[in-house]
Amino acid sequence: MPPQTRPDEPSVVVHTVWRAESARLIGALTRITRDVGLAEDLAQDALVAALEQWPTAGVPDNPVAWLMTTAKRRAVDHFRRADTLRRKVAEIEHVRAGEEETMPDIASRLDYIEDDVLRLIFLTCHPVLTPESRAALTLRLVGGLTTAEIARAFLAAESALGQRISRAKKTLAEAHAQFELPTGSERTERLDDVMAVIYLIFNEGYTATSGEDWMRPDLTAEAVRLARMLAALTPDEPEVLGLLALLEIQASRTDARLDAAGRPVLLEAQDRGRWDRSMMRQGLTALENAERLAARGKPVGRYFLQAAIAAQHARAKRSEDTDWTRIAELYDILAEAAPGPVVEVNRSVAHGRAFGPAAGLAILDAVDPRSLGRSVLLPSVRGDLLERAGRHAEAADAFTEAAARTGNAGERVVLEDRAAQNR
Repeated sequence: MPPQTRPDEPSVVVHTVWRAESARLIGALTRITRDVGLAEDLAQDALVAALEQWPTAGVPDNPVAWLMTTAKRRAVDHFRRADTLRRKVAEIEHVRAGEEETMPDIASRLDYIEDDVLRLIFLTCHPVLTPESRAALTLRLVGGLTTAEIARAFLAAESALGQRISRAKKTLAEAHAQFELPTGSERTERLDDVMAVIYLIFNEGYTATSGEDWMRPDLTAEAVRLARMLAALTPDEPEVLGLLALLEIQASRTDARLDAAGRPVLLEAQDRGRWDRSMMRQGLTALENAERLAARGKPVGRYFLQAAIAAQHARAKRSEDTDWTRIAELYDILAEAAPGPVVEVNRSVAHGRAFGPAAGLAILDAVDPRSLGRSVLLPSVRGDLLERAGRHAEAADAFTEAAARTGNAGERVVLEDRAAQNR
């Protein structure tokens, strides 16, 4: 929104309500229409109506209810245009009669959770979609990200990403995907994709891919909320608890990640007294519960191990008290369990802290730069390790390259400052 606008102006209220409630609105409309593409269109229509009417008629007492009522009316109009209302009612009654004869009592199942957003995530993680399409569609519908933001996160062209999202919605419609929480083995199969999507949403909020703001706390809060619901649904899955622990521990640092002027503050320079101790304790408790399940033989993976790494930072009262040797060991295990270029770059940081910058650079040099595309990660970490090695001219060049790659204004300031300091 333009900087001169006031928080109580109708256009600002529309923007704020949409960012906070669009996922729930689309989820509820999907439950009603059984068509995720139509649900998004109806929600967008209601948004346009709000932008047109609220500035003149005033903001309603319950903006979310207004949007839902408007979208429902658009849904009725849509079905009327598609066919006569009588025929539509007859078709619905016929389908319901068949469902009552063949469908079990879903409400009595332990797997049932009354949350349209969680249902929406499981729907957008349907196995008929490719992993890339699942993540992109969920970020669009649940995370509220624009197509451009998702494209940057995936290092893809915006036009191609938009086509992928459109195809994904069409595929779900053609497959007659059900807006219900899957049960049994089907739910287990989708868990990995659901966790990956929640983690992607969190990461976009934790360090935004673009814009003036370094963080998008609305997205991190939503990701934590979804992780908590997922943990309630699957309390015996240590990897889900690991994801929850990881997100809560990282989110506990939010207030300390910006200084008084709004500039980003890196982990080692943060005032740990500003960390949210309540949220951190919740994360550590989730990790302890996951550790107990793992001790009984339950398999663990990348989220559990990343949570264990985050816990090492959380337990250190001062930055210099951090057990980098243990963190390096955990990254070695993570590299075996979930190999990939991002893990290797982070492993180089840990080894650089634990055993000296030369050890970190040796790991970093083995990473194929093509595997990360135009990501800021590789040159920024290289700059950090070179700086610690006293190779300041090379560090300045690396930080300059990283600054040129990032689309986030706050991150760019940090990288340009570090380049200047090394020069």
